Amino acid sequence: MKFKGSKEHKECPECGGTQFIEDEARGELICSSCGLVLKEDMIDRGQEWRAFDSEQMSDRARTGAPLTFTKHDKGLTTEIGKGLGELYKVPGKKRAQYYRLKKWHKRLIESKDRNLSFALSELQRMVSFLNIPKPVHERIARYYEEAVDKGLVRGRSIESVIAALVYGVSRQFESPRTLDEVAEASGLEKREIGRTYRYISRELKIRILPSDPKDFVPRFCSMLNLSDKVQAMAIKILDKAKKMDITSGKGPTGVAAAAIYIACVLTGEKRTQREVASIINVTEVTIRNRYKELIEKLGLEEEIEKQSEKKD
Repeated sequence: MKFKGSKEHKECPECGGTQFIEDEARGELICSSCGLVLKEDMIDRGQEWRAFDSEQMSDRARTGAPLTFTKHDKGLTTEIGKGLGELYKVPGKKRAQYYRLKKWHKRLIESKDRNLSFALSELQRMVSFLNIPKPVHERIARYYEEAVDKGLVRGRSIESVIAALVYGVSRQFESPRTLDEVAEASGLEKREIGRTYRYISRELKIRILPSDPKDFVPRFCSMLNLSDKVQAMAIKILDKAKKMDITSGKGPTGVAAAAIYIACVLTGEKRTQREVASIINVTEVTIRNRYKELIEKLGLEEEIEKQSEKKD
């Protein structure tokens, strides 16, 4: 049953009520105040079939998947045969004709579609490797198609454009990936990704603010297998540091790593600087320097000393 206000019946003629219940099982519209049936024998506009699991749902549905920019044809593919196995289902006399049709169908595909087909398969591989959320994946695919339409990909490798968009758009959606991670996933040099990123963001007018160290904390804590308590403490430390303008001009990953290390010490979840550095992919020296700055300026020396005394 649905509880709603009706457009046809602005108020109940019996009691003047404005809230109505739509009983789908009986096909009636009922006043929620006095129970007057305002309308009966309503038409059920839903599907006439039922499904009891996801497999039945997909088998009986008469509509396809929604359009998506993550596929070169938006998911509306038309393909003559999906592999060599299909060839042997065709009668012997028709096989030559079938083979010709399949060959010409591939030849008639536009160069843009060929480009998108290769680029989006590369994007899918990187998204899987870096565990990027679906909304970010969708937006990267849209930006890439826009870049192709504007001729920005010409003269550059497809992989470098995809890697640059992955780096930029993940930051835009506050789910950043470090340049080292993107370089590892793409197999390209950081310098090339950075150069392409600056060019593409300028041409597509993608406004990307500097990364906030807080955005890295949930993922880094997950990588280090730390509790929610440590994560909350690290975010609290970074909020205080931001208010005091300690983090500006510093590398966000180094600051995030130092805040996580401090939170580990304060909450008693022991992690060494070496462990944090190796998993987050920053140097121990960076963590040590950011750690000293944060505890001095936030006045955390006494708390940390107390925690170290307790351990001893």
